[in-house]
Amino acid sequence: VTGASTESIESDMARWDVKIQTTGSSQIDSYEKHQDSIKKTIAFLTTNDIRNGKGETMDIGPASTSKKEVRNPKTGELISTNWVTSQWIELESNDVSKIFKAHRKISELLGKGVLVSPRSPEFTYTKLAEKRVDMLAKATKDARIRAEAIAREAGSNVGTVKKVNTGVFQITVPNSTRVSSWGSYDTSTIKKDITAVMGVTFGLE
Repeated sequence: VTGASTESIESDMARWDVKIQTTGSSQIDSYEKHQDSIKKTIAFLTTNDIRNGKGETMDIGPASTSKKEVRNPKTGELISTNWVTSQWIELESNDVSKIFKAHRKISELLGKGVLVSPRSPEFTYTKLAEKRVDMLAKATKDARIRAEAIAREAGSNVGTVKKVNTGVFQITVPNSTRVSSWGSYDTSTIKKDITAVMGVTFGLE
């Protein structure tokens, strides 16, 4: 008999990567303009209460510069040369609402001349290991209830447990019907549904 247990959970950790790019006529020009873009980005994050501190990290990765040449596809003649400076800002916070709200407002930087390319935030649940034990127990209880209903109709009684197969966990958006044989872990939403499945073989009396 297959038993299942489903609960609603709320993410307690958010990770968000933001890429800043700046174009200039030379390597130095690109880098100098880029510093201004980084300052504006950090100011935006600070205004939205995202900064290094307890339960929160802001890691600014190394900058890299590359040359972009545009040539005539027919003649190969050089049309223009630009230098692009790129840099990632990696953010983590246990206040997931901060990241969610900032992500929705990040386009404000475009109006300030900052070429920003944010990834979608990843929302996760850090207490999953603790939750697993409780949910597997509930799934096992559900399996026994189902087994007793089947056995009762057959005029039998459920005996001892003969075999247990722990199924995969499905962590999905609320009310999703998505099922994967390998398990799933949705990181796109703050609120999620977590489902545990147990296959239990009972003896009959």
